[in-house]
Amino acid sequence: MNKIEELNIISENKDLIIIDKPAGMLSVPGRGIEKQDSVEFRIKKHFPTARAVHRLDMETSGLILLAKHLEAERHYKICFEKRHTEKKYVAICNGEFADMTGEIDFPLRSDWENRPRQMICYEHGKVAKTTFQVIGEEENNRYRVLLKPITGRSHQLRVHLAAIGNPIVGDRLYGGGESESTRLLLHSFSLKIPDLNGIWQEYKSEIPF
Repeated sequence: MNKIEELNIISENKDLIIIDKPAGMLSVPGRGIEKQDSVEFRIKKHFPTARAVHRLDMETSGLILLAKHLEAERHYKICFEKRHTEKKYVAICNGEFADMTGEIDFPLRSDWENRPRQMICYEHGKVAKTTFQVIGEEENNRYRVLLKPITGRSHQLRVHLAAIGNPIVGDRLYGGGESESTRLLLHSFSLKIPDLNGIWQEYKSEIPF
């Protein structure tokens, strides 16, 4: 695996760069000098026109796609906006699941008084859907879960899992425990998306937990 600016490159061609983002790093720069370090900031040192076309939470690790030029940026942004992608995550969650598979369908909106938290809201929330499958049992009443977000709302997977009583381990915002893990145990390990020629490509990264 190649590296650039201490970031793991999963794939690179004339149109894109796929990075395996580490937990604890921003996807794009935030406000203020202290929040400039990010995947996009580091990649731009070598590819000045590169832009991230989607984001992962800072606490989440895994695949993030950066477009190298404007045509690619437009193409891939449209893919994400129209949900013409397939994303897969794995998480370690607390507590036994009532069902081994299912779909979580709770609308979400920002919890303005407690930002950056998101909240379930049937009156003003946007549609948010996640499918899940329990794929393994871990120690201490924890379970390994495969997650497929149908929509892409902020903190969607974290809020949805907490809402059904199975918060992700290490989630300090939504009840996964302050001391159970040094990081949020959520990783984006697979991304399928059509390239500029309409041919579907799949990118994968190793699950670090």
